[in-house]
Order: sequence, then C-alpha cells, then structure tokens
Amino acid sequence: MQLTLHAYWRSSASFRVRIALALKELACAYVGHDLRIGAQRDPAYLALNPLGLVPALEVESHGQRHVLTQSVAILEWLDDMVPSPALYPADPYLRAEARALVAMIAADVQPLQNPRVLKRLRDEHGANMPASDDWARHWIGLGLDAVEVLLARYSGTYAIGDALSAVDCALVPQCTNAERFGMDLARWPRIQAVVTAARSHPAVIAASPEMQPDADKA
Repeated sequence: MQLTLHAYWRSSASFRVRIALALKELACAYVGHDLRIGAQRDPAYLALNPLGLVPALEVESHGQRHVLTQSVAILEWLDDMVPSPALYPADPYLRAEARALVAMIAADVQPLQNPRVLKRLRDEHGANMPASDDWARHWIGLGLDAVEVLLARYSGTYAIGDALSAVDCALVPQCTNAERFGMDLARWPRIQAVVTAARSHPAVIAASPEMQPDADKA
C-alpha cells in the first residue's frame, strides 16, 4: 500500500491525520499545498478533492487508486486498515464518547475559526482583524469548555485513558490553533495536562507543523 498525503503544514485537519499516520508507523509521501496562495484551488488538486480543502489521502493498493478526504473519515479508515495501535476504544460506549469528542472539535469548533471563514468575515461582512480573531476565540473557548468537562470523566495521561487516541489527534491541533489566537491553555487544566503529555509523544512530535517539509523556515 502506497500513501500520499496532500496537506498544509499549519492546517489542523492535516495535523490530525499526520499524528495518526505517525502513530501507526505508516510511511507516507507528502505533498504540501500552500493555502495562503490558493494552491488548494488549483484544478489538479480540485480533481482530487472538489471541496478544495486539505487533507486528502491518495491510496494505491493492489492496482487500485483511491482518494480519501475529510480528516475524521481518514482517521477511521486508518483504524480499519491498521487496527493496532487503535485510535478508538474497543468499548462501544467509550468509543461513542471518543467519536463525540472528535466531532465537537472537528465539526463544532474548528470550522468556525477556519481561515476561510475568518477571511469571509473580513472581506464580505466588514469585520476587522481584531473582530475576526475575537470571533475565533469565542467559538474555540465554548468548545474547549465542553471538552474540559468531558475529559474530567475519561482522561488519563491522554484524552481517553492512557493511550493516544483519535481525540488527541483532534485536540492537540485545536489547542495549537487556540494558542495562535493568544489563548492560554491554563484556562482548561485538564486539557492543558493532556495536551502537554501528548506533545511529548513521538508521533505528535513527528507530525508537528514545524517538522513538515512545507513549513515556513524563517
């Protein structure tokens, strides 16, 4: 099986998938698309992912080629294909809670602070940069408030017990975004503890934005 990840170094959705690939020790070619210059709207890339978002994962296996999109779908596919180490708990109730936490971040928080949303607020609705940043902090804060409550029920060293999971794959990038907007993780002690532990994990280190070949080097 040959894998090619289409990503952008600072994209939190791409970061999620990179953590999972590194955790499962899967070799993967990397193609960077600079979202700042609109590379995701190049016709060649739109042929892979018509929505023009990253990541996209190309899979070549047994003479067939597939293109997978949407980071959470990719995480679940990786768990189907390479079950160990697992990204989701075996217990069905805990598995549902893990999926809920991932959805909170990937569906309810991250899209509202995505650069394309903030750009639209500025370009089409008259928001200045401080206003759009405040918008982002508002939605991040609401989401992390809820995650903090749930982590008090389920976390150990990491978000769900003592093994890195899909929840960490989503939470670490989201907290990196929060920090980019000037938010202090000390507001959420349980999240801060989990994210600090996760950032020391080799898979998270390897997947970190600054470690990617398309990262800004300045």
